[in-house]
Amino acid sequence: MEFFCYHRDRAGSWPLRKELREEHWSYMDRYAAQMIARGPTFAPDGRTPTGSVHIVDLPDPAAARAFAFDEPNYQAGAYRDVLLRRWHNTLGRTMWDFPGGRTGGDRYLVLGLGAGEAADLDVSADREELIACGPLLSDDGVMWLGTAALVRAEDPDEARALLTPDRYAEIEVHAWAFGGRPS
Repeated sequence: MEFFCYHRDRAGSWPLRKELREEHWSYMDRYAAQMIARGPTFAPDGRTPTGSVHIVDLPDPAAARAFAFDEPNYQAGAYRDVLLRRWHNTLGRTMWDFPGGRTGGDRYLVLGLGAGEAADLDVSADREELIACGPLLSDDGVMWLGTAALVRAEDPDEARALLTPDRYAEIEVHAWAFGGRPS
């Protein structure tokens, strides 16, 4: 089962996150084989971290909750909240398989919080710039709750255009970067 996990930073928590960087990476190393995508989000200035995205394949919702809430930054209080949802990998690949690679262009997390019937289930069919994409689902995988995508785009407006605006209660767009332990 695939899960989308977005830890949103608490205001002023960057010094604590820097202090816990090695603990965070060591924790995530334990999940390397299950990781579909990961990386930090940033404020509009492109430098100030605002959160941490992890898309991971885990056995069940209980394992996903343990993954999200045992994370060292969460345990230390660095995060304001956590969005944890079942997710479906419509591209069937990891971010490391993205043909566009790690460089060139800006990258964004596009998060559409659903309102009503499912939308944008086929968004990946014709989008070469998609890094990861899929519906956000209830724990049992039955109810559509929204869409989460990582995309390379010229700007936030182009990234937002990935989703059908009137089908969502809210669409968030966050600058995002490929994550992981530096090589």
